[in-house]
Amino acid sequence: MILWHIFLAFFIPGIVGYGGGPASIPLVENEVVDRYEWMTVSEFSEVLALGNALPGPIATKMAGYIGYQQGGIPGAIVGVFATVAPSLILMIILLSILYKFKDSPKVKRMTNYVRPTIAVLLGVMTYSFFSTSYVDAGLMQTIILIVVGFLLLEKWKVHPAYVIVGALVYGGIFLQ
Repeated sequence: MILWHIFLAFFIPGIVGYGGGPASIPLVENEVVDRYEWMTVSEFSEVLALGNALPGPIATKMAGYIGYQQGGIPGAIVGVFATVAPSLILMIILLSILYKFKDSPKVKRMTNYVRPTIAVLLGVMTYSFFSTSYVDAGLMQTIILIVVGFLLLEKWKVHPAYVIVGALVYGGIFLQ
């Protein structure tokens, strides 16, 4: 029964908390502190402070911590899943609708308008990464990573996950 309560405590704020993690924090507090009485207000504020100190989405960190505290590892898994489930369900529904109308001229036109925007955003992000890399790691290291990454991905068709892990290992060894 505790796993069901954990699920509800994080699923309901995810459904009604428009605006993402920070907007759903008061709703989570209501569930965790008032409804289920798993924590006091002061304990919840400490969890919130801990969640804000760590990188990543606040809602999933809090759900994982509180879920673990109440139900162990299964509780953490249920809490995190309940937090992302509303977005996941909505994306599946929206993608199924989009897939249903994929041959529609309006959908094709919309896709044609969105593609250049995404390409520009990716280009700006890539430029930002390269300029930061050039400043932080140096020109030679940046060129080595770009050339080796390009060759691994395009010429030798290595899976991107391996290229990323390789770049992380390279950075850990040579760029300390």
